Amino acid sequence: MGSNLGRDYRTSLLAGVMLLALAGCQTTSPTTGTSGVSYGDAKAVETVTTDLGSTDIQMISEKMTQGLIQTPEIQTLIKKRQLLMASPVKNKTSEYFDTRMITDTILTQLQKNGVKYVIEGEDMQNQTDELMRQNQSGLYSKSKTVKMGKMQGAKYRLDGSISSIVKKTSDLKDVYYKMNLRLIEIETGIVEWSDEKEIRKSARR
Repeated sequence: MGSNLGRDYRTSLLAGVMLLALAGCQTTSPTTGTSGVSYGDAKAVETVTTDLGSTDIQMISEKMTQGLIQTPEIQTLIKKRQLLMASPVKNKTSEYFDTRMITDTILTQLQKNGVKYVIEGEDMQNQTDELMRQNQSGLYSKSKTVKMGKMQGAKYRLDGSISSIVKKTSDLKDVYYKMNLRLIEIETGIVEWSDEKEIRKSARR
């Protein structure tokens, strides 16, 4: 009997030591502040206002990408490893929001499906500035600099716009949004594909 009690005691003591060791190995991220701010689901439906919100941007971008990726032009682009570029989506609404979010989301989804794209606009300026700095500043070893004249042109260009119609009464606000996206062959200027998505949001005032 005594030996059994001793063995049980040693087993319990060993288990306790192991639990303490495991607890010591665990780390928790520190938190600061008491403002009541908390994290939410980035994919949750956002219905705070009738303005274009995160849910709208996610939905439009995903639906546009799903349609675009099925086109023969994009499939050929992938197979032949040709390149795409995208102009920023134009904001034709009365609201201010960063349409670059839509363009970036579409490009990211396309790249995940095998589409390669080149930069343009402000990013292109950064690219050319870096090429000039490496080749003309005299700060870099000639054997280690990237070469000028090696950039590649795109086969197709994406452009698009978002427009809206706002209607108000004394107790209701109704907003209709429409986004259009086009795939244009750069050499010929031919629009090879286009699509549009619509959203209507209303709220009691």
